[in-house]
Amino acid sequence: MLSLEYLDLSYNNLSGKIPKSLEALVYLKYLNFSFNELSGEIPTGGPFANVTSQSFLSNDARCGDSRFNVKPCPTKSTKKSRTKRVLTGLYILLGIGSLFMLTVGIVVLRLRNTKKNASQKDVSLVKGHERISYYELEQATEGFNETNLLGNGSFSMVYKGILKDGIIFAAKVFNVQLEGAFKSFDKECEILRNLRHRNLTKVITSCSNLDFKALVLEYMPNGTLDKLLYSHNLFLNLLQRLDIMIDVASAMDYLHNGYSTPVVHCDLKPSNVLLDEEMVAHVSDFGIAKMLGAGEAFVQTRTIATIGYIAREYGQDGIVSTSW
Repeated sequence: MLSLEYLDLSYNNLSGKIPKSLEALVYLKYLNFSFNELSGEIPTGGPFANVTSQSFLSNDARCGDSRFNVKPCPTKSTKKSRTKRVLTGLYILLGIGSLFMLTVGIVVLRLRNTKKNASQKDVSLVKGHERISYYELEQATEGFNETNLLGNGSFSMVYKGILKDGIIFAAKVFNVQLEGAFKSFDKECEILRNLRHRNLTKVITSCSNLDFKALVLEYMPNGTLDKLLYSHNLFLNLLQRLDIMIDVASAMDYLHNGYSTPVVHCDLKPSNVLLDEEMVAHVSDFGIAKMLGAGEAFVQTRTIATIGYIAREYGQDGIVSTSW
């Protein structure tokens, strides 16, 4: 087939396009497609380079090179191509814009729900417990057994406890041997006694005597945000992360603007964000928090005692403010 020298297909009522594969017939000396119903572009390579318009007579739907005396083949309009690109870009922008608006809508809706729920006053989980005794705490935590240890901080250790009525709680036991432990206990009591917000740690009751200080807090079954963020087995999806950010932001907004005396936490970090059974975030550990007096924009303090990250303005300058 490749060595073919003569090809005459005239007067055969052929239709369709002339195959470009015929350009491979390099030995072809004569070809004729006249008086058919062929359409499309006439090839120009191989043997077609030496033929004239006489080889394609009476094929009205042909197009191609001007030497064949046929109309030029239509090309894609540059304008149409540009319009297509513009439309594609617009569709992409519309998609991104819609996704952004949806995200903003979700954030606004969740913030409204958070503020609505936060406005409702919290009720103590342990009814009838004005104070809890050391003996009750010791029994509930199995003698402050290490198997019940949930975590530890600069001045305290937190244990899981179960009361006789089945209520689970977290006992924050302060190490009174450490300098600053008494002050930390008093500061948490002072601040948390009057604060009411769904995204703050709830104090159920306390146990206090000369040589023992403890706060009884609401138990958070999902632990700290820090453990979830760096876990190899657990995973927070995008919506959960967004919810947690909104919860923490709501707590900070309440501390800075929603209470009569602005409160600066001074130790906000993932290990101080606790998650309840519904994955609602609660800001905890107010042991080094500061309260601003009336008209005060900031206060200056000594180096703050905390484990891990500390904000530069606190550690370097000792400036505590709601502006950061």
